[in-house]
Amino acid sequence: MKPFGIKFTDENIRKIFGAYDGEGEDIARLSQYYLKTDTYESTKAILPVKIIVGSKGVGKSALFRIALKEGREQERLCILVKPDDIGEIGEKHDSLMISIRQWKYGLTKIIIRRVLEEVGLYVEENVKIDPIQYGGKILPLLRSVIKQLEERGQEANKKLAYLDSVSKEKPIEVYLDDLDRGWQNRKEGLVMISALINSIRDMSAENEGLIFKLALRTDVYNAVRTEDESSDKFDGLVTHYSYKIHEIYVLLIKRILTFNGEIFDEKELLDLSQIKTAHYLNAVFDEKFNGRGHWENKPMYKVLLSLIRNRPRDLVKLCTMAAKEAYKNNSKVIRSSHLEAVLTEYSKSIINDTIAEYKSELPSIDRLIYGMKPNRRGKTAADAFYFTTNDLKEKLFKLSQLGDFRFASGKI
Repeated sequence: MKPFGIKFTDENIRKIFGAYDGEGEDIARLSQYYLKTDTYESTKAILPVKIIVGSKGVGKSALFRIALKEGREQERLCILVKPDDIGEIGEKHDSLMISIRQWKYGLTKIIIRRVLEEVGLYVEENVKIDPIQYGGKILPLLRSVIKQLEERGQEANKKLAYLDSVSKEKPIEVYLDDLDRGWQNRKEGLVMISALINSIRDMSAENEGLIFKLALRTDVYNAVRTEDESSDKFDGLVTHYSYKIHEIYVLLIKRILTFNGEIFDEKELLDLSQIKTAHYLNAVFDEKFNGRGHWENKPMYKVLLSLIRNRPRDLVKLCTMAAKEAYKNNSKVIRSSHLEAVLTEYSKSIINDTIAEYKSELPSIDRLIYGMKPNRRGKTAADAFYFTTNDLKEKLFKLSQLGDFRFASGKI
């Protein structure tokens, strides 16, 4: 494939590689290049509760946005609950039982408002939404609120037929995304997430036409799973979300091809080996790595895929940084020198991301990561980063002599 010959302006970089996060991406562009994996089909399943667990940057928000878009196009009643929506639920979560009640009442009010907004009604602030009055039953409460809106002059009863179609087969689908933003691995944080999961299990059991899709970071779910003795009850509701390295590679090709308006068969791209589809990358990258060292003369895709943690966000970040370097050098192709120029900054960024993601689980993770720096020079610089099992044991032993590595729970 010949180079596109475009300038790597900020606009073009964004159009080719996309945003760092699924929330910030234009939904039309996201729909063009999104790659539906088995997790996507699992998420769409009509089950009372589905918990999607994945690392930061793996694409949980993008998955939910596509599922919501597709659900609405199929005339299903789908709503999204975000962190800004849950302020009224309260910040304190000391007691599990009280916290479950807070979540149930708070979510019920949010769901009522979002559903009515979805069907084109405006819920005024002084409208009474009382979850207790109807014992947590969503549909009777919806009808009560609709009656109040009708009394206030809205043509609300016309929407009842739409809500009457809600059933076990065609439920209200509630997507809960990013509710673990700013989460801390302390007792209160553990109670909050455990109570959230318990509350949506209760609400789906009490309402036949109500189902939940909840996205959680891996570190958050693992902490709750370890500390909550009743967590085995919801372990079977979990789908672990991750991308295979080949799927991330195909995702990059899809971004490039859709940017250029190319027609292609996604299944064929997935089935073909990387070497047979590598030519598509030539539209924006050097064909081979022209620098020295371990990657010398290797296909560019091998270099790119070796630098990411099986996370689409890492690939977007790396490509974006290299493309900006290409623009600085007035180049219309991302060359090996551009990748080399950003590696230090990119590597620091990935280390900082890793520390930020797992510090709530292992508070001293920065000491662990920085302590793994080579303390000897090998025959080549690359050799210094290779460890035998005994080397690793010795290095970790020396690090632990400076102080135990303890999880947030206090366990060594």
